[in-house]
Amino acid sequence: KNMPRVKVALPDTFSFITKIPVRITDLNYGGHVGNDAMLGILHEARVHFLRSIGVPNDYDAVTKLGLIMVDVAVEYKGEAFHGDVLRVQMAGNDLNKYGFDVVYHVHNQAGKEVARAKTGMLCFDYNTHKLRLLPEELAAQLQ
Repeated sequence: KNMPRVKVALPDTFSFITKIPVRITDLNYGGHVGNDAMLGILHEARVHFLRSIGVPNDYDAVTKLGLIMVDVAVEYKGEAFHGDVLRVQMAGNDLNKYGFDVVYHVHNQAGKEVARAKTGMLCFDYNTHKLRLLPEELAAQLQ
């Protein structure tokens, strides 16, 4: 019996693109980007995306308000190697009362598809360790 595979649905349009170089430390024993390193690459790309919409960081050390990742799905489509510069297209998606998804489409510099991914982000108060409502200004920027 076939196991169902993770499928990441891509939006029709992406609102942001950034480039992330693959470091030698991103490689695993197979000589390509490992799944743990891909999560780091997506995190770096997400920080660029959030900055672009006016969120200076996904955690504010003063107020201790931030975002928390509640789930992640990665659908690998190809390999990435040291020296590649990954082009990551991103969009905010599926906004709700407490958060949103970030969807990622990753290609290498030659245009070859490397991965599709989605991270579920919720607004989080690290003082109380409870969820908080998605601020209206952030919701407006994500749409």
